[in-house]
Amino acid sequence: MKITPKMPLLVEPTVDVAVHSSLRLGDEQSTPARRISAAASGRAAIGVCWISKREHDKTMNPGRCLASRVFFDIGLVKPNQQSEFRMTVSTKTGKGASAEAGQGSVDRQIKIFDTTLRDGEQSPGASMSLAEKLEVAQLLADMGVDVIEAGFPIASPGDFESVKQISQTLRGPTICGLARCNEKDIDTAWEAVKHAPSARIHVFLATSAIHREFKLRMTPDEIVERAIAGVKRAASYCDDIEFSPEDACRTEYDFLCRVVEAAIDAGATTVNIPDTVGYATPNEIFDRFKMLRDRVPNIDRAVLSTHCHDDLGLAVANSLAAVAAGAGQIECTINGIGERAGNAALEEVVMAMKTRNDYFRCSTRIDTTKLVPASRLVSKTTGIQVQRNKAIVGKNAFAHESGIHQDGMLKERSTYEIMRPEEVGFAKTDLVLGKHSGRAALADRAKTLGFTLTSDQLQQVFHEFKKLADKKKEIYDGDIIALVQHQISGSVDAQWELVDYEVRSGKDHHPSVKLTLRNGDQEFSESVQQGDGPIDAAFWAVEKIVDMELVCKDFRVRSATLGRDAIGEVNLEVEYKGKSYRGVGVSTDSVESTILAMLNAINRIIAEEASQKSFDT
Repeated sequence: MKITPKMPLLVEPTVDVAVHSSLRLGDEQSTPARRISAAASGRAAIGVCWISKREHDKTMNPGRCLASRVFFDIGLVKPNQQSEFRMTVSTKTGKGASAEAGQGSVDRQIKIFDTTLRDGEQSPGASMSLAEKLEVAQLLADMGVDVIEAGFPIASPGDFESVKQISQTLRGPTICGLARCNEKDIDTAWEAVKHAPSARIHVFLATSAIHREFKLRMTPDEIVERAIAGVKRAASYCDDIEFSPEDACRTEYDFLCRVVEAAIDAGATTVNIPDTVGYATPNEIFDRFKMLRDRVPNIDRAVLSTHCHDDLGLAVANSLAAVAAGAGQIECTINGIGERAGNAALEEVVMAMKTRNDYFRCSTRIDTTKLVPASRLVSKTTGIQVQRNKAIVGKNAFAHESGIHQDGMLKERSTYEIMRPEEVGFAKTDLVLGKHSGRAALADRAKTLGFTLTSDQLQQVFHEFKKLADKKKEIYDGDIIALVQHQISGSVDAQWELVDYEVRSGKDHHPSVKLTLRNGDQEFSESVQQGDGPIDAAFWAVEKIVDMELVCKDFRVRSATLGRDAIGEVNLEVEYKGKSYRGVGVSTDSVESTILAMLNAINRIIAEEASQKSFDT
């Protein structure tokens, strides 16, 4: 069967396709009549036609044949009879657009809604400073993300300020603030995003029976009323409103349709269907989205969005199933970080649609060469390491150890690689810099690695770069990433700074540390002779000087590059008054890295407490 359409099956415009073929129909109650391969611009779109016995018993009566989202009206023949027939393909659009055969295919463009700065930051220990959020937001904008959910403004003064500053400084993407369906949340969200050239308010309200009964203690009618009121209030501020029925994938079909229809009538322009607890399967997601498209009468007035969690490891698969069923937006995070097991990974959904464009017939605005730099930046910023075998951005993603695989790669790369490393941002070479390298070379390499530095930041990094160049002969990409990230992370107002330290330790001797710190114009010194080693002694000394009792919840030391003279990077998580704070420090000396990481965490604590006091007054 040969089909020559002018559009792929998954696009919206009206398409008329003439088909001549022989078809023998079976006597089954419901039988797949034919797999259809539609060749368009050298690619194929596959669908399955299902024809019921009752329909094909009626000679030449039109039947309905579903392939993806396209309905085929066909002239059917009697059972067990071979005959040629003509097939017409048509889909609906709001404007009744049409196209001439042979004009070529057009992909659907899927919006990428990144929530790394909101849902991603909810990962335990993954909180980011304002400077870190601005750096991540800028890279997301450079990468081509359509919508950045910058935070939950009502959650804290820090969240409000970060959303506000991102909306004031960033240009390009839509800046979104999250809000519950109540007036205070929505008003605060608008105050935070109103400076953005393109602003969105994202309101949410739980709809599943279990949430209605045990969390909200509200009736279905009360839920609908609250949703309408929330959407209307948000719509009074701006035109771009997103509504999410929380736990939508465990909400009854009838009630979900009712809430979605009401939210769209109230002014929602995007309706997000979240799998809040990561419970759904791809087939269930597809059916739920298709059901909404079939049953909600005003669904064509809003973009359907998907937001999937990874509790069962299905977030990416579920997101792609939603796209196949008609979703026009995917909500995701860099490296898949987020609440509990995380969210759909942005790099995975984007590369799946790009690599398998022949199947999905969808595209995005994402510059995929920035995926690896974005992954590294978020990993460094949050302290959450990327596993080596992580799809797309892991260190082993393009590694080949098997002799058979290596042989195939040497003969033809595509034998074992479906993507090129350069496509996702892996550098071909690890450029080596040294003590004679200038500021311009450093700035260019930092930009290649995904960092956009201000002149002040570049000056600080260059200063540390020169100091490092005196300690080691060759400086690699890993060293530069560590230096830049330390500068960004350390840009929190430095109340406490390291002046000097001296460490003594031995097999049969108690470790001792003499430490001097600076706070403003004053210097404070402390000598400590206790602990299980020099690092533990350094912890005790810092705590005594700053007069804080900290509980170390996590402590990791890693080498930024290879070699005995490599930079040591310390990431730690401390608990103070029931809250977790992260600190990062880099140096060729692991003890110094530890002290710097501790001071980084302490300065975050002080900054947050000062922000909270300012907000309260």
